[in-house]
Amino acid sequence: MHPAFSVILLTTLIGMGQGLFLALYTEQVYSSLQVLDASRDGQFYGIGSAIAVVLLIAGLLASFFHLGHPERAWRSAAMWRTSWLSREVILLPGFIFFVFLYGVTHLFGLDTTIMNIGAVAVTLSLVLGMIATALGFLLFVATGMIYACIRFLQEWHTPLTVINYLLLGTASGFTFATAYAAYYAPELVSFYAGWAIVLTSTALITRLSSLIRNKRLKPRSTLQSAIGVRHSGISQQAQGSMGGSFNTREFFHGKSDLFFKSIKYIFLVMVFLIPIILLAISFYQPSKMLLLSTITVQYIGLMAERWFFFAQANHPQNIYYQTIS
Repeated sequence: MHPAFSVILLTTLIGMGQGLFLALYTEQVYSSLQVLDASRDGQFYGIGSAIAVVLLIAGLLASFFHLGHPERAWRSAAMWRTSWLSREVILLPGFIFFVFLYGVTHLFGLDTTIMNIGAVAVTLSLVLGMIATALGFLLFVATGMIYACIRFLQEWHTPLTVINYLLLGTASGFTFATAYAAYYAPELVSFYAGWAIVLTSTALITRLSSLIRNKRLKPRSTLQSAIGVRHSGISQQAQGSMGGSFNTREFFHGKSDLFFKSIKYIFLVMVFLIPIILLAISFYQPSKMLLLSTITVQYIGLMAERWFFFAQANHPQNIYYQTIS
């Protein structure tokens, strides 16, 4: 497939925004349960939530650039009963709304205790965060299923697609939270760095699993079945026209094999290996610049990973358009 840069920005930015919010809420839950020191003020969660909202809105705005008629975007929610895209379109604004309420509750001192369960105080922000968390996980599922539900694209049609969207989003979000904590709550750097290492390492395992799986795939269609001729000696010499077409532009990435293979190794190093090493260093020697470099490297790697994800999908029509005139 031909990767659209706007979709790459959409999926990476909203994934990081989801992960950042989940990191903030995870820490609040730990603090409420007195597993961590609950000395953070509301600004820590409020500003962090504002950053998450900015990332989410930036991803939402990026999605409009690959629409032929952006003014009709609202219609994409109409098929929510059968379309994962429609479900994503509904879930994303809902998630943004509750993250916004969660941040406002903290930032303006509106957090109040609703009830007590033993020694644990159930506050308004905890309830709003719980709703946002549920929407966030559903959003991960919806985004991943947009691609995983396409049966004829074998590279995408696997549960690993949804799992990787979830793990890569949360891993980048916790890495971002580690850098954020270095500025506003240095005592939390080790907490977030530990989670980020675990999530990034787990994401490495599942992403390698998908790469190994996809390498072993065999196309279900052949050139013979594509044109309805059973002869064994068929080979395409030309596309049949003077130049390319919509099919050859949109369903094939157009890059060389060397470029394609290089991207794979680049994102494996930048998304996983380098961040894990830098996070491990910051776990013992926190550094603001080191952590900023970590999230920068990881996000660039995420864009390369997402490009590879889209480009690796081999549309069955490419069996017919093997040679472009």
